[in-house]
Amino acid sequence: MTKKNAFYAQSGGVTAVINASASGVIEACREHRDKIGTVYAGQNGILGALHENLIDTSKETPSAIAALKHTPGGAFGSCRYKMKDLKDSSAEYERLVEVFKAHNIGYFFYNGGGDSADTCLKVSQISAKMGYPIQAIHIPKTIDNDLPFTDCSPGFGSVAKYVAVSTKEASLDIASMAASSTKIFILEVMGRHAGWIAAAGGLAAEEAGDPPHIIVFPEIPFVREEFIARVEKTVNEKGYCVVVASEGASYADGALISGSLNKDAFGHQQLGGVAPTLASMVKHSLGYKYHYALADYLQRSARHVASKTDVEQAYAVGRAAVEKALEGRNAIMVTIERKDSKKYSWGLGESSLLKVANVEKKMPRSFISKDGFGITQKARDYLQPLIVGEDYPPYKNGVPHYPKLKKVLAPKKLATEFGG
Repeated sequence: MTKKNAFYAQSGGVTAVINASASGVIEACREHRDKIGTVYAGQNGILGALHENLIDTSKETPSAIAALKHTPGGAFGSCRYKMKDLKDSSAEYERLVEVFKAHNIGYFFYNGGGDSADTCLKVSQISAKMGYPIQAIHIPKTIDNDLPFTDCSPGFGSVAKYVAVSTKEASLDIASMAASSTKIFILEVMGRHAGWIAAAGGLAAEEAGDPPHIIVFPEIPFVREEFIARVEKTVNEKGYCVVVASEGASYADGALISGSLNKDAFGHQQLGGVAPTLASMVKHSLGYKYHYALADYLQRSARHVASKTDVEQAYAVGRAAVEKALEGRNAIMVTIERKDSKKYSWGLGESSLLKVANVEKKMPRSFISKDGFGITQKARDYLQPLIVGEDYPPYKNGVPHYPKLKKVLAPKKLATEFGG
């Protein structure tokens, strides 16, 4: 029987370590050439499969694939494309199967977050329905750390480290200027409904009273009067106030602090703008001079300050996806499992996509201080190991050196174009 080829794709917002997972997949497949043929990567994620734009990774050198471990962004291109629901339209999924048939693809490795887990599940379901078996394995990735049944999500540890480092450094800047100038600094970080990234800012504090003085979580309904009162109290006591705010923070009625009503390609409310909104509140109520920053793409692309733990986990889940596929597993997500020991250690497991798809893991209330403005020791114990270790990329002429791939497309075999 002819050995099957594999398809790998990156989905949604990328991370500083998603390419480490890609490296893990490709290197593991190359070690099993007797069982897996060519690894095709989707150009711009799942769109690459739909449009039959398949990057032939066999054209890449071993050193180029290894270099992905320290390269940020999405090496093969990602996308925010919402696949239709199977019950509404199976055409897109049937198109995927047609492309996979044409290129003898029997392994589907999808590297993404919650929406990607749902797509991965549907691919396994439609392939069975059409009589063309495809082993669909979901490789976890999300800076939001909101995937269930896994201790953490690859990509989160590096964002957490970036936010903790940035909070600590900016706090020293504000502290030095507060007597005669800026008294308020607000760092806006990502996080739709889950405050994991905002919580990581709390790791900047080495002892009680250290900044950040206020963390604004999506899990805690925002009350303007309480926020302003805490800012004023902090400035009176410390001389300045540092705030880390999640972009998804909202009022009790669910309305975003930023007031955004726009939606992205996945149908999620477009986030961003909480920092200037909070700054405006402070200025209007207290008159303090302020500065704010939006970590935005910087937080998820900062490979120069990535967590070594995160890099190792991202690479490991990529390799594990291949091993599990060869074991005959299907419709699962590779998971990271924290071992019960005093010294932090971890292993790998799996969870059914039937349980994972469309489930969001939020911060436990026990991780947030009683006043709703900080993290507890329990949260610190969870977060701290995930940012440990440095794994610097190679530098050239004073900046990180990130090599580029050839990205040679495989010849198309279907006569029809997607949508045509």
